[in-house]
Amino acid sequence: MIALLKNQERKAQSDVYQLYAPKMLSVCRRYIRDTHKAEHVMVGAFVKVFQQISSFENKGSFEGWIRRIMVNESLSFLRSEKAVFFIDDLPYLEVHSEEERYDTDFTLEEMEGFIDQLPIGVRTVFNLFVIEGHKHAEIAKMLGIQEGTSKSQLAHARKILQKQLLTKNKGTWRNGVK
Repeated sequence: MIALLKNQERKAQSDVYQLYAPKMLSVCRRYIRDTHKAEHVMVGAFVKVFQQISSFENKGSFEGWIRRIMVNESLSFLRSEKAVFFIDDLPYLEVHSEEERYDTDFTLEEMEGFIDQLPIGVRTVFNLFVIEGHKHAEIAKMLGIQEGTSKSQLAHARKILQKQLLTKNKGTWRNGVK
């Protein structure tokens, strides 16, 4: 398949697009809330995949290589829209004790919804760190921020998600008591 892509075979491009588009749209949607904009970015990223296929060296997975392009294009889109901003302080969030327990019977859609509600800068750092597995130094370089900013945004994400989980649970799981 890679050889066919390197020869710019349209059928191979179509097959790769059909195979990976649903997953890659999901990747783009993690960063870009608007589905139409995420689709636009994904299509543009696939064009880049097909244009840059000669740079794929069969090191690591092909899907992982495509995913990196999707993430980079999503971040480029956010930068071009000047949509990424970071939170300096969230005084209204409370830190809860480690002993508190949360209902873990959330659906994937509910968890994605919680993440999707995060402010854009916080969500971007959360996705890069938790989902994509980047280190704070890498995230800082990718986003043009300080490493400490990346760390603080992840802390904010955790606090916000903790609050969302508690709100969703409506206090049904508190201190180990249901």
